[in-house]
Amino acid sequence: MCGIVGYIGNEEAVPVLLNGLAKLEYRGYDSAGISVYKDGIRTIKAKGRLANLSDKIQGEGSVSSHMGIGHTRWATHGAPSDRNSHPHNSQSGKVSVVHNGIIENYMEIKDFLLDKGYHFVSETDTEVVAQLFDFYYDGDPVGTLRKIIGRLRGAYALGIMCNDHPDRLIAVRKDSPLLVGLSQEGNYIASDIPALLEYTRDYYLLNDNEIVFLTKDGVTLYDLDGNQIHKDVFHVTWDIDAAEKGGYDYFMMKEIMEQPEALRKTLFPRMVEQGIALEDLSLTEEEIKHFNRIHIVACGSAWHAGIVGRYVMEEVSRIPVEVDIASEFRYRNPILHKNDLCVIISQSGETADTLAALREAKKQGVKVLSIVNVVGSSIARESDDVLYTWAGPEIAVATTKGYTTQLSMLYLVALHFAKVRGTIGEESLREYLKELHMLPEKTEEILKLDGQMENLAKKYAQSENAFIIGRGLDYAAAMESSLKLKEISYIHSEAYAAGELKHGTISLIEEGTLVIAIATQERLFEKLVSNVKEVKARGANVIAIATEGNLAMEEVADEVIYLPKSADIFTSSYNVLPMQLFAYYTAVERGCDVDKPRNLAKSVTVE
Repeated sequence: MCGIVGYIGNEEAVPVLLNGLAKLEYRGYDSAGISVYKDGIRTIKAKGRLANLSDKIQGEGSVSSHMGIGHTRWATHGAPSDRNSHPHNSQSGKVSVVHNGIIENYMEIKDFLLDKGYHFVSETDTEVVAQLFDFYYDGDPVGTLRKIIGRLRGAYALGIMCNDHPDRLIAVRKDSPLLVGLSQEGNYIASDIPALLEYTRDYYLLNDNEIVFLTKDGVTLYDLDGNQIHKDVFHVTWDIDAAEKGGYDYFMMKEIMEQPEALRKTLFPRMVEQGIALEDLSLTEEEIKHFNRIHIVACGSAWHAGIVGRYVMEEVSRIPVEVDIASEFRYRNPILHKNDLCVIISQSGETADTLAALREAKKQGVKVLSIVNVVGSSIARESDDVLYTWAGPEIAVATTKGYTTQLSMLYLVALHFAKVRGTIGEESLREYLKELHMLPEKTEEILKLDGQMENLAKKYAQSENAFIIGRGLDYAAAMESSLKLKEISYIHSEAYAAGELKHGTISLIEEGTLVIAIATQERLFEKLVSNVKEVKARGANVIAIATEGNLAMEEVADEVIYLPKSADIFTSSYNVLPMQLFAYYTAVERGCDVDKPRNLAKSVTVE
């Protein structure tokens, strides 16, 4: 959520800032603003979409500058408004600040500054940073920043301009992503790589409490004690085309269609003649053999992937698995043992609650294996082991290829653990790997259902409610499918374990209610047919997803989508695909902004 861009160099700053902010729109925002230096700090802000800010800048005349900071805000403290938008300036006008994250003790600092005679114009927590910097400022911006860091509690990425230093920017991060871009034409700060891909592929990845001092000619890094530090330059290998729509109307559809290739990149290098090769995994066979319990911790769709992971790991490796929502895990005082493993799942690698859960596990002495997509992200760097999903950039807020590549990675981990623990024979392992090798191809085949799913979406797009039911792994898929539908189409959608219908939920089924029944688990198929009969008897319209050959569903459902047969443990990778398409086309039919659904952000970097 929110986005930061900063630039100092030889080029005009305003186009760089606006272009960078446009590339960060996917993160979610409700207002935007910039500050540039031209005979003093000039700040322009606007509520709403970035186009409003561009129009306002154009209306105020040319703003020529070679240094500036920009921000897209997602409201936390104070409603969306010009006044609450970033950047925020100090009362004196000497300091301008952009901030991602939350300052938890901002009221304490605000009271302190009010006593010192400072006045505030916004409702935000960020304004206290600008005023506090002004209060402590002694001519040394890096030294001043070190002082205010000592007073701030919470998560923050900060970009700061100071009137007295029109030739430099300073920045720092703690628990909120920020990177530093390097080029011949100047230097940059940004929340994410796509903001700067047009300008550079070379970056510094900042760790917590690392301060960066930027001029047009160079970058200097400091630790919290003021000591200069040196870091390796990270080079991005994917090109700008990967972060563009490529002819699709929305990023989400592009990313849906990229899933076969993303799966190939994730799976194929790790399936070798000898079995499974998980690169650089430090876990020893002895540790794997003596796992007491696995704790999978994640948020949102990654949590749904974790639920699938639990079913699969318990099935093939026979290790007890708990799955926690990260925001609950960190506050429930979890009981962890030295022989436990914590598996952290996050597409961005920056999810605040998930990062905090990782730190809680490490504090209790438990090894952490992370599954992430973004190389060099905070979760990746702080884990004992990391397995990358290699899905490429995912821009749409609603994850698709991020989710399915997480599933494929969990399959490999579960099978590797099963082999080491001797809970699966060589022949069974070969059969599973043979099926996994077909996963990208079968995914490609299922995505050809897009025309059928578009027609179904047109038919049911005006539904007010939808209930998605399944059993076992199909219930896990129902949860992800329900999330996809509700987050981008705004249809009220709920997922239920089909066996729970008679325990209350069935009272909500009435004439015309949309029910989607996922029935791809062979041993549970007949029970699902019975559940479909129950909702049909109460007037529901039923779309069913079943595997080829299970024709009995046609006798009870209004519409049936057939998927290729596979081993039960892999069905979650297939049955979610038609639901991604259905959610997408439903949102389009309802006129929703598919890539940027209201109130949501791609990377949730605050609690």
